Amino acid sequence: MKFGTKAIHAGVEPDPSTGAIMTPIYQTSTYVQRSPGDHKGYEYSRTHNPTRTALQQNLAALENGKHGICFSSGLGAIDAVMKLFRPGDEIISTSDLYGGTYRLFTKVFEPFGIKFHFVPMSDMDAIEEKINSNTKLIWVETPTNPMMNIIDIVEVAKIAKNHGVLLAVDNTFASPFLQNPLDLGADIVMHSVTKYLGGHSDVVMGALVVNDDVLAERLVFLQNASGATPGPQDCFLVLRGIKTLHIRMERHSQNGKTIAAYLKNHPKVEKVYWPGFEDHPNHDIAKKQMRDFGGMISFTLVGNRLEDAKKVMENFKLFSLAESLGGVESLCGHPATMTHASIPKEEREKVGLVDSLIRLSVGIEDAEDLKNDIAKALEAI
Repeated sequence: MKFGTKAIHAGVEPDPSTGAIMTPIYQTSTYVQRSPGDHKGYEYSRTHNPTRTALQQNLAALENGKHGICFSSGLGAIDAVMKLFRPGDEIISTSDLYGGTYRLFTKVFEPFGIKFHFVPMSDMDAIEEKINSNTKLIWVETPTNPMMNIIDIVEVAKIAKNHGVLLAVDNTFASPFLQNPLDLGADIVMHSVTKYLGGHSDVVMGALVVNDDVLAERLVFLQNASGATPGPQDCFLVLRGIKTLHIRMERHSQNGKTIAAYLKNHPKVEKVYWPGFEDHPNHDIAKKQMRDFGGMISFTLVGNRLEDAKKVMENFKLFSLAESLGGVESLCGHPATMTHASIPKEEREKVGLVDSLIRLSVGIEDAEDLKNDIAKALEAI
């Protein structure tokens, strides 16, 4: 099946008892057994739930994987990956990444003895330099949050395979419609399902997709044992959201291109970060591994003044000032004080995350209206 067909049909069957075309919300905590241990595949809803099963099968299909595993948040999914490792193990991560991931790595798992190296992964030598006998995982975000850097998944996968370490890719910014890391050599794909997969800013959820049966078994064990599982109502909402993922992502990408071009030519904008520009440092890699360039854009203002960034964001009307991304509505955020505030200022600025940087999640509204909204907001400075 092509992607749009998979989004609607993969992993989903009409309800066998009624013929309902939409997967029911199995709002139950437990399941009656015929005899002790003799059940229909479901015992307790932390372990399995039919609504969650349908979603996990659908997500696996969208990423061309075998196993989908859902969690109560994206960080819950990353937490499960980190629990695969032990004190003394080392993990190499991209230096430009979501602040919550950085916080989880440095504040939760580092005190337990797991060592993290943060490197600029556009430089393959930087990865090689940090690999040693204790290295167990390479963690990649691409496009990165919020600097929109592109990391060559194929090349990183070669390094990982050569050294016998796992490769995990946070695919949240791209979504499965724009990029499929398993096809490029990754072992684990992570999504904050909250974002593009849900698509309507009404769910918090995470997911992992893998091909390896043994790895899947370990992650499913952690999903159940640690208990960070989503409820059936949220799974239903995501299944509904995914049915329009391909159409939404096409519009997000179209609008992203329009807004990026507008910002690039605005006299009050200093720099625009969007991988669709031919002068983006890794544009060719983005063209190679992504189907389009998406609707995530970051930009800085001339003069790099925090007060200017605040004025612009306070004067948006259509771009709502809020955390998160990937919904049908356009959002703006200030990474330095919001999503990436947990990263020390000196570390943020090493990757270019300055105080005037504004991150846009371009929605699916009319592009001309969005341009006008930006124009009026920039008049405030």
